Amino acid sequence: MNVLVYLLPLALLLGLTGLFAFLWSLKSGQYDDLDGAAVRVLSDDDLPSSGAAPANTTPAGLRRNGASKP
Repeated sequence: MNVLVYLLPLALLLGLTGLFAFLWSLKSGQYDDLDGAAVRVLSDDDLPSSGAAPANTTPAGLRRNGASKP
């Protein structure tokens, strides 16, 4: 039973720490835009505007002989 003297305050401290971390994340705006990241993953902004890759490169940007671009 003496172990409860240590475990009960430790459990309360850990619970309050978790609550404080959750409230801090709410205040700092961590949950403001939940769908934005999911939509940004799908955008292809890094593709060239012409839509065609150069003839001597593969889609990964490597030369056909396996050497990388200088």
